[in-house]
Amino acid sequence: MGKIRTIEYFRVLPRWLFVKITDEHGNYGWGEATLEGHSQAVEGCLDAMIQRFVGYEADNIEYLWQTAHRHSFYRGGPVLMSALAGIDIALWDLLARRLSLPLHVLLGGAVRTKIKVYSWIGGDRPRDVEAAAKERYAQGFRAVKMNATEDVDWLDSPKALETSVERCRIVKAVGLDVGLDFHGRLHKPMAKQLAKALGPHQPLFIEEPLLSEHYEGIKQLSGLTTIPIALGERLYSRWDVKRFLHDTSIDILQPDISHCGGISEIRRIAHMAEAYDVALAPHCPLGPIALAACMQVAMCTPNFAIQEMGLTIHYNTEAGAYDIKNYIKDQSVWDVKEGYVEGLKGVGLGIEVDEEEVRKVAKTANAWAPKGFVGPDGSIREW
Repeated sequence: MGKIRTIEYFRVLPRWLFVKITDEHGNYGWGEATLEGHSQAVEGCLDAMIQRFVGYEADNIEYLWQTAHRHSFYRGGPVLMSALAGIDIALWDLLARRLSLPLHVLLGGAVRTKIKVYSWIGGDRPRDVEAAAKERYAQGFRAVKMNATEDVDWLDSPKALETSVERCRIVKAVGLDVGLDFHGRLHKPMAKQLAKALGPHQPLFIEEPLLSEHYEGIKQLSGLTTIPIALGERLYSRWDVKRFLHDTSIDILQPDISHCGGISEIRRIAHMAEAYDVALAPHCPLGPIALAACMQVAMCTPNFAIQEMGLTIHYNTEAGAYDIKNYIKDQSVWDVKEGYVEGLKGVGLGIEVDEEEVRKVAKTANAWAPKGFVGPDGSIREW
């Protein structure tokens, strides 16, 4: 046992927010509180949590989690839950390191030895997908995800969807399974058409076919397609997830471990999903700490299906040289072979963070700004 001595956070390129917690005996753990485009808001929340939780017992993870969530009165949402996630992941890492165990052992032990993964191709406005798909195949991936469309109007010409179907066909011809991320960009008139058009091409899943707040529309859409429906990155707790499970409108849950309160809450969400025969495929186009945390959860979760990896995702390459192989000492942990990454075997999260690099980059890293689309008429479109 040891009381929390310090909680630090580090904004680093390309768009990540790391958290380090150290106890009074010098034990430490790393977490990730990344909320893309809203780093300053999460940092402000972390400042408040630092004042509140320094001096708490580091081992009492659930007590701290419940205090942060229930004694906040205004609870949930992306900012509070991302800040809490960074602290929660770091405390689990600290505890497992102190006990010299891989983190998944503390969560019940392994149910698999390796993790099925997929990566991204195509960018925000998907293009050149055949070359990108071949590159991913050569890297060892057997599944990828890409944006289904560019920006689309509320009601657009059906021609706007034709290239989506063609891209799906091209990528599958390379020998890859492909998930199509609608990204909440489409509204119901267009989403219904695209889901129907994609059906014969059998994508691995369609993601966020509508924004998560349109739960009644997603329920309707689920009755119109046999393609597995996935969503969850904009759901931040088991209470947000509950409606979709009750409606039996989704097949794959994609909570983001850095958005939904960390390891503690994503485990509870996974258990809920299993009872409804829904798979877990965590959202994670983020940094190496979040990915390692996801991998630890995947190792011990029976209904885990596949893990997103942000390896050379367009958000990273746009920022220059920083990717998930930065900030860690052993880059080989992310090697992909025939669609799988070996289960992490090291203590804690299973990675060793390069603290020197983190502190160096954090001195000058700017916050990543949110993106957006504007239509030809000047109106705001979903991104």
